Amino acid sequence: MSFLLDHPLSWAAVLLVIDAALWHLAPFRQRVTRVGVRLALFAVFSTIIINAGISPLQAPLFSDDRVALLGATALGIVWWLYAARVLTEVIGLVLMRRIGHSGRLLQDVIGALVFLAAIVAAAGYVLELPVKGLLATSGVVAIVVGLALQSTLSDVFSGIVLNTTKPYQVDDWIVIDGVEGKVLDIDWRATHLLTSAGSTAVVPNSVAAKAKIVNLSRPTHLHGVSISIQVPNHVRPRRVLDALERTLQGSSSLLLNPAPKAVLKEAGETMSEYVASGFIAELAKKSEVRNQLFDLAHRHLEAAGISRQPDAVIEPAGRARALLDEVKIFRSLSEEERDQIAHSMVAQQYAAGQVVLALDEVPDSLMVIATGVVSVTVPDEAGPVEAGRMGPGEIMGEESILTDSPSQATFTTLTSSIIYRLDKSVTRECMAQRTEVGRALNRLQAVREQSSRMALMAAPAPAIKGGFLSWLHRR
Repeated sequence: MSFLLDHPLSWAAVLLVIDAALWHLAPFRQRVTRVGVRLALFAVFSTIIINAGISPLQAPLFSDDRVALLGATALGIVWWLYAARVLTEVIGLVLMRRIGHSGRLLQDVIGALVFLAAIVAAAGYVLELPVKGLLATSGVVAIVVGLALQSTLSDVFSGIVLNTTKPYQVDDWIVIDGVEGKVLDIDWRATHLLTSAGSTAVVPNSVAAKAKIVNLSRPTHLHGVSISIQVPNHVRPRRVLDALERTLQGSSSLLLNPAPKAVLKEAGETMSEYVASGFIAELAKKSEVRNQLFDLAHRHLEAAGISRQPDAVIEPAGRARALLDEVKIFRSLSEEERDQIAHSMVAQQYAAGQVVLALDEVPDSLMVIATGVVSVTVPDEAGPVEAGRMGPGEIMGEESILTDSPSQATFTTLTSSIIYRLDKSVTRECMAQRTEVGRALNRLQAVREQSSRMALMAAPAPAIKGGFLSWLHRR
């Protein structure tokens, strides 16, 4: 204690070293703890130098000892810088709690202003310099520097505006001035984007503040997805719109509200442009859903007898034969074999909401969807769960063909549909002649069983009632 009282300046210097060591080396995981420790050390440091006769508000009075005078002056200046540092840490803690990571740039700007004020205060109080003249000189220097760094300062203040108004945040997917990407960071000068190509795009903050910004991540669970299709003008628009509406119904990823829609966007001299659009809940699935919609649109347009070539026409008489080319399990067959199977296929029409294949039913034929959308539901404790949706070119009843097993799901039409039936004996004869057909059916059955398990795993758990009403129900 006597050594502490005899050498307060030395202990103040040691305390600064301890502060720096703790701040950089100690594993403080909580930022509140780090700031609290620094506040406590600053309070101890202030107490030591004030008890030693050093006041940050006036020049040191150690006129008889030059070494002590120099040390006291240095500690007085350090006190102001130390106070500025602690204050910026407190401000940063408040900003991070209120506006998150986007407040880092604003914290840096405020910290720079606080340090500038601390330097001026140290010059005026500790060194007793003419602050008015210093401020006048610094004002002239600031004007010169501001003119020289005009574009950089524009980026800085634009960054502050972007951080306070928050049109986008880190991890958002946005489009700025035609550049689309994920926001990686917003620093003093620019916004850093990770594009879909895996490259980094750097957009100056001044450009971002003036440009049109499209935030693809907001609202959080509502993201638009659309496809554009061109069809010859001689095709009646109602036929195309009906096919595109079936396309939208064929995707279970689209939200029901807002409802998906298909519209005629523009009619040109030879081709008309149609747009089918809807909304999804997860932005990460946007590309996958767009690809699915393009595939469904191609299948439903073809099933409706609509060709996208100006002079091509699909003849209704060859519809069954053309459908076989789209069925994967028959791709190993020759052209003659497909022609023979096409003559054995019988078309049957179904209205919307009609059950095509019921649960536990053993069908006497293989069914191939020609037009329309079919919903597949599997049983669960809480009720039927939709495992997927099927469209033109997909088949049903493969369990019966393979092992005479009953259907493990219910197949219901969502739209008016045309389904071709191929007798079980014809399909089995085809399997006997071509082993590839049997292997394809087995793979299809395995994939559908996996899809059913995934659908049941993703189904929400039934809510468990509690309270007085639940007690009455159990009684």
